[in-house]
Amino acid sequence: MNANLLSGLNPPQLQAVTLPHQSALILAGAGSGKTRVLTTRIAYLISTGEASPYGILAVTFTNKAAKEMVMRLSAMLPVNARGMWIGTFHGLCNRLLRAHHREASLPQTFQILDSADQLSAIKRVMKVLNVDDERFPPREMQHFISANKEQGLRAHEVEAYDPYSRRKVEVYAEYDAQCQREGVVDFSELLLRSYELLSRNAGLREHYQQRFRHILVDEFQDTNPLQYQWLKLLAGKNNALFAVGDDDQSIYAFRGAHVGNMQDLLRDFNVASVIKLEQNYRSHGNILDAANALISHNRNRMGKKLWTAEEGGEKLRVYEAPTDVEEADFIVNEIATLKSEGMKLSEIALLYRSNAQSRVLEHALVSKGLSYRVYGGLRFFERQEIKHALAYLRLMENSDDDNALLRIVNFPTRGIGARSIEQLQEAARMNNTALFDAAARSVGKMTGFVGLIESLRIGTQNLPLPEIIDHVLVHSGLIAHYQNETGAKKREAEERLENLKELLNAATLFVHENEDDSLSSFLTHASLEAGEHQAGDQEDALHLMTVHAAKGLEFNAVFITGLEEGLFPHQNSQRVDGGLDEERRLMYVAITRARRRLYMSFAQRRMLNGQVNYGVPSSFLHELPEELLQWLSPRIQQRNPFEAFGYVSLSAPSHAAQAGLRPGQRVMHQKFGEGVVTAIEGSGKDGRVQVNFKHAGSKWLALEYAKLEAL
Repeated sequence: MNANLLSGLNPPQLQAVTLPHQSALILAGAGSGKTRVLTTRIAYLISTGEASPYGILAVTFTNKAAKEMVMRLSAMLPVNARGMWIGTFHGLCNRLLRAHHREASLPQTFQILDSADQLSAIKRVMKVLNVDDERFPPREMQHFISANKEQGLRAHEVEAYDPYSRRKVEVYAEYDAQCQREGVVDFSELLLRSYELLSRNAGLREHYQQRFRHILVDEFQDTNPLQYQWLKLLAGKNNALFAVGDDDQSIYAFRGAHVGNMQDLLRDFNVASVIKLEQNYRSHGNILDAANALISHNRNRMGKKLWTAEEGGEKLRVYEAPTDVEEADFIVNEIATLKSEGMKLSEIALLYRSNAQSRVLEHALVSKGLSYRVYGGLRFFERQEIKHALAYLRLMENSDDDNALLRIVNFPTRGIGARSIEQLQEAARMNNTALFDAAARSVGKMTGFVGLIESLRIGTQNLPLPEIIDHVLVHSGLIAHYQNETGAKKREAEERLENLKELLNAATLFVHENEDDSLSSFLTHASLEAGEHQAGDQEDALHLMTVHAAKGLEFNAVFITGLEEGLFPHQNSQRVDGGLDEERRLMYVAITRARRRLYMSFAQRRMLNGQVNYGVPSSFLHELPEELLQWLSPRIQQRNPFEAFGYVSLSAPSHAAQAGLRPGQRVMHQKFGEGVVTAIEGSGKDGRVQVNFKHAGSKWLALEYAKLEAL
């Protein structure tokens, strides 16, 4: 054995790596070196002759993690690690089915359906069976099939007590039959078919049980019930299951992950003791103390406490901003300072709970000229649902915009197929006109689409910009489309809805900053921000991401934003049993991403749905020890409860008071002309006023920039 293999391991790590042939649960805290333990365990087993490379099965959750493990092992061992069975659940099941395709009743060249292909296949089945896709939405059917497969249930095993459920089961059965005829499998099928193959074929099962005497699993807390059953089948009674995980970082319940698998493992495999990796090699002491204090509020933990040999380090910085815009400005200024002090932007992460929160942050970064990269996602104005909404607005503004028409002519779906679009393009080419003009001359469903765009134009005449967007989102059907999503797509649809609502906020802020509420100006602004320089792979750039996307990463400085009740913890957590515990685990993940410096921020007022909302600080902030926090702003002041109803506090002079403004006051605006003040909201530089103008209609204006003259 290589003498250097075990050098540098701490006692619990060494104990885990050198365990005898027995099943074990390694409870590995954030930054405790779990990947090193896992790879060193494999190298140790091979180096000591306890196992051959042929006799090890290692399961990871991402292809990236599998490749990293292979690279590390290749550097540690004289043997070729690339031939070992190391991969994701789907990758390993695919390998098993390829090797035994006949036993699995599959052609040797079976194809794998991605999500879009699977949805198309389901639609074909529903058409053959004459299933009403209004009553049985195809995406809901897709979730129904995948969810049952992940529970290990075929169509004939699904309980159906009523005609509605029986119809869904009928579609599931016919879909399975169609896939079998065509020699294709979806992702859920890979695992289920592999499990069924091993379950019914004793000879094959015994072969792999004898071969894989050592089974190692990374991120065990993220396994779902079928994945655990698959592992149990391979392990049998004599093999060692070496599971590495952290119940405090179980944040994927919405994907089917079952943290209870960790307790089941202890029982099913008679695990005598749990080895806890608690020494953290990433963060300073104050960061870990805060994380430990926070997660201690969760129920049913297996229990561990992170510690570090590092000093306490800096306190956690907390900033309370009056508004979300000022929160973003504070963050961007701090990042600029860190950069000027020598910290690379790539060593800084900006985390948020929901994708929609990135918009105001992106706007501030663009204004400051700081390069950034959205990790695991798209920039705000590049997101699908935002592009759809902007396409409706662009086509209303300019009916010659063919790209906008092609994006939305059948979204949400209105029965306009590819053949109809080809005929439309041909008619436009023949007559040398824009597609919209050709559509206006056509008949059938195209006429309905043209009528929709015209009705949107008419319905938004003389409306303020935010109200134009609100009207279009509702009457185009975009809001209803995402509201009607169910099953696996429901969570994604909720994020898309949040982004669409954030588009209202973007329009409101645009009007306040530019004193311009024309649709064409806003569309130009959106195009410019969407086209802003996207940082290249080699360029130093800040990382923007959701907390979910941040798992497994680490940075010198981390900003956690939007720490308000309803945002983080998210309001949806109140609807689900154990939801608040999972949100707290998510906050724990966020905190433990930071090596040296951690910022946490929240806003007293945040723009939601185009309106100012008053928030309260996240309960998670109250769960952090006060002595670990450094407040960068004065603590919350007593708020005037009447501000939320549009009344300005009289305790301090406001821009409105200084200008002699009050509800009912007649005013003059340089661009919009004469109007009457109907409401005043906020105070100081955060105040805004609603004015009903004679010719321009009702508009909200920022008091700081409005330049209103009292008459």
